[in-house]
Amino acid sequence: MINKVLLIGNLGKDPEIKSFDNGGMVGKFSVATNESYLDKQGEWQQKTEWHDVVVWNKQAERAEKQLSKGMMVYVEGKLTHRKWQDDQGNNRYTTEVVAQTFRMLERKERSEGGTSNHSFPSPESAPQIQTNTTNSAAPSTPTETMDDDLPF
Repeated sequence: MINKVLLIGNLGKDPEIKSFDNGGMVGKFSVATNESYLDKQGEWQQKTEWHDVVVWNKQAERAEKQLSKGMMVYVEGKLTHRKWQDDQGNNRYTTEVVAQTFRMLERKERSEGGTSNHSFPSPESAPQIQTNTTNSAAPSTPTETMDDDLPF
């Protein structure tokens, strides 16, 4: 059986870290993922899902040092559910991702003026590929692309 969760998203806030008397640590942070889809009217919609992530011990220590609100992060772990009681004695249920590993998809660099975040380029900022849109049967020069040669 498999219980595996993979997330790529942005941190909603800085990780909250708690230390225990026995030296253990737990960290919690939320990750937002976005999904785009076409609705029935043909309009693009975007839906954001929030995921609660828990990290333990060395991972919690690392999260406290490396992660901050807004950063893009990759999280790999398992889905867990737990039951707890609030201050009024009501049963509450929580679904969390217990991360076995996480990786920043941005890096922090120190500069003379402070810290600046540099992220990977977004698909929108990537160079656009121009294709041959003429209806000729063959390219007139060797440098033009041939869309018919694509295997899919």
